[in-house]
Amino acid sequence: MKSALHLPLIAALLLPSAAAAATCSAKGDGFDGWLAGYKGDLTKAGVAQSVVDSALAGVSFDPAVIKKDRGQGVFSQTFAQFAGRMVNSNRLQVGAQKIAKNADLFARIEQQYGVPAPVIVAVWGLESDFGANTGTFPTLQSLATLAYDCRRPVMFQNELVDALQIVARGDLTPEQMKGAWAGELGQTQFLPSNYVKYAVDFDGDGRRDLIKSSADVLASTANYLHSLGWAAGQPWLVEVNIPGELPWDQADLEIKKPVSEWQNMGITGANGSIPAGDAALYLPMGRYGPAFLAYHNFDVYLGWNESLVYSTTAAYFATRLAGAPPVGKGNGVVEALGAPDIAFIQKALAGQGMDPGPIDGKLGLKTRLAVRAFQIKAGLPADGWPDSALLSALR
Repeated sequence: MKSALHLPLIAALLLPSAAAAATCSAKGDGFDGWLAGYKGDLTKAGVAQSVVDSALAGVSFDPAVIKKDRGQGVFSQTFAQFAGRMVNSNRLQVGAQKIAKNADLFARIEQQYGVPAPVIVAVWGLESDFGANTGTFPTLQSLATLAYDCRRPVMFQNELVDALQIVARGDLTPEQMKGAWAGELGQTQFLPSNYVKYAVDFDGDGRRDLIKSSADVLASTANYLHSLGWAAGQPWLVEVNIPGELPWDQADLEIKKPVSEWQNMGITGANGSIPAGDAALYLPMGRYGPAFLAYHNFDVYLGWNESLVYSTTAAYFATRLAGAPPVGKGNGVVEALGAPDIAFIQKALAGQGMDPGPIDGKLGLKTRLAVRAFQIKAGLPADGWPDSALLSALR
């Protein structure tokens, strides 16, 4: 089906306005009143009336979606906690079986997009247990709820428009569009904007179906990773052993050095030789925890999901599927602070003029960088990992 959307007009429609912000903040006439007005805006901008009427019929405000949005806490876990739970023996076994069973399909995908099977299958396993759990939230209702909510309305108004484009071009019906609470769709959980841009029809049936077609799911995932800059034939994450003393401020994902320089500092491969190339020394749990060399392709994982814990776990899962043994425990006892302490640290760092990102108790990349900057300033080992010494210095 040819799209009924005229995207330049839609883009103009979605520029945030003071009136829209005021309506959101004050809740205006309530959700139903907002949606009625928004439907009118969509049709005026070029969305076919039939698409608007069929796709948004019966859509209502869903408080369960707002509760989910406010309660995200999974990425407050450490890499060891999250990976220990997610990269379990069952997922490893099923993932290996999927790779073997679909060997020809994965070979065609890698030839076209350059992304190997373990990388695709690890994402597939983490996002939906290989398609078993894609979510039950009605996508259009979730997106409309978040588009009306005041926290991120413009983002989700854009996602709602892209969801309508999926309907308009005939890939999915509104009834088929069920997924995660934040509007992600399919077996590898694409937001509608990414569905529109990166979904491919790899099974040749004329539709891009990321819910039922494994061929479309896996090829689309590879296409997205390729678009983020995946380098074919190159490593992504390699576990290493590190000495007890290093210039810890150099352990930074933004600082890439030739592997030979890291080796000259006493770093050795944990499971054999280290692939050549430029890599960053990455300590996901500080200088006492597991250590990795992170290559360019690890940056692609962060493009897929900016959560360090998720991205590290997905990359580690892929190394396991590619034959690596379980990750080691590191060089000592890792002190893991809870979310309240992390939130205190973020607030204190912001007070020091540093940018830790949102004050949310989650240890993301911005917080790690701000922690490292303060550690350097305070004369602490600058591994970017918050501990009681950092807390004491900030207090």
